[in-house]
Amino acid sequence: MFIGIDIGTSEVKVLLLAPDHTVVGTCGSALTVSRPHPGHSEQSPQDWWTATCTALAQLREMHPAEYAAAQGIGLSGQMHGAVLLDAQDQVLRPAILWNDTRAAQECVDMMAALPQLPALAGSLAMPGFTAPKLLWVARHEPQLFQRVAKVLLPKDYVRLMLTGEYISDMSDASGTLWLDVQKRAWSDELLALTQLTQAHMPRLVEGSEPGGTLRADVAQALGLPPGIVVAGGAGDNAASAVGMGAVQAGQGFLSLGTSGVLFVVTPSYQPNAASATHAFCHALPQQWHQMSVMLSAASALQWVSDLLGAPHAGAVAEKAAALSLAERAASPLFLPYLGGERTPHNDASVRGSLHGLSFDTDAARLGYAVIEGVTFGLKDGLAALHAAGSTVNRLSLVGGGARSAFWAQLLASALNVDIVTHGSSAVGGALGAARLAWLATGADPGAVCRSPEVEASYHPDAAEQDLLATRYAHFRSLYRPA
Repeated sequence: MFIGIDIGTSEVKVLLLAPDHTVVGTCGSALTVSRPHPGHSEQSPQDWWTATCTALAQLREMHPAEYAAAQGIGLSGQMHGAVLLDAQDQVLRPAILWNDTRAAQECVDMMAALPQLPALAGSLAMPGFTAPKLLWVARHEPQLFQRVAKVLLPKDYVRLMLTGEYISDMSDASGTLWLDVQKRAWSDELLALTQLTQAHMPRLVEGSEPGGTLRADVAQALGLPPGIVVAGGAGDNAASAVGMGAVQAGQGFLSLGTSGVLFVVTPSYQPNAASATHAFCHALPQQWHQMSVMLSAASALQWVSDLLGAPHAGAVAEKAAALSLAERAASPLFLPYLGGERTPHNDASVRGSLHGLSFDTDAARLGYAVIEGVTFGLKDGLAALHAAGSTVNRLSLVGGGARSAFWAQLLASALNVDIVTHGSSAVGGALGAARLAWLATGADPGAVCRSPEVEASYHPDAAEQDLLATRYAHFRSLYRPA
């Protein structure tokens, strides 16, 4: 058996995987986010460890024999978070999370100080990343900054509790802006921008390699065999890709959650920072991936559903699906930038808008406009990935938006790729983490990283593509930088 632990923002999820690929069970323990000031987002690292222990205890109670047979633990987690430790491993302040925006000025300063930063780090400097947060702490909490001995990412703090070791993996480290992503090594040049050195960093391993072993005292408390391997693990998106079998060049997935993520595996390091894409290391050796990220995806449909007083977002999607092509052609156009945008505009100040409203605009057409607008935002993201050399013919669709067959079909036509969906148990960082634990015991990647069973397939539709081509050209013409 193999255990996957996913340190999310809203919960810690744990999963038990059998060697026949059966998911034996999953459990979760909720987390809360603190927002002490506008733009700030923080969590207590101790809360991650407490939630991990709680979730594992639940899993142990539900499946005692299988749980006790675990041979490895894998870790997945929210990326970019800054956990600051002193020389005695004491947490110096709450962790600053991925969705914290306080370090905007520090990003500007880092880019000015080192114009070649995107070529080294694979991304533009953005407030969500780890490095700008440390520069913010150096400027605003200088006495605390002087006490920083180690900086860890969220899942790697949990690793420290499990193993007593400072270790991270290549995919998660790619989200710090301190990694030379092509060389898969810490960059002295990037670290110097934030007054840090390699002594402040954890040791790096590949996600599928051993990244420590379980301490005897912790093993006893958790009811697990002492000394079992803890895999390097991965950032949440790379872990999800491993869970979906997206580990070879050209494979990828599309996540329609709160935000929208397009993830494509690449055979080499292929940055395109000018379009606000991310080029990161994958969780397996000598593999990289590209991501485009839009900030409002399924959350935009939830927004319009709330405005319309609909019982749930699915009800609005069903109304939109009933429209004819002619009715869709007469629907408004929606720019989905409700909270700014990342790929391709990197424009935090831009806001969403509706264009072409009329007396004929009803709930169905509003719902369609929003679904289509998010789809066009993802089409922008895929174009940015294509510009960086990525190719993809099929994408696995995951996240809350994957429940809408209508949306899946629209994506297939708009992106001109085949879209497939899978059962809900086959997705998520916890499954990928468990698979990385399996690989860390020496298993064959081909046997472990299988694609989950396809539940439904969607293919580009020529008539729909004709409609979308005209509307997409109009959509593209409406964006104005804030």
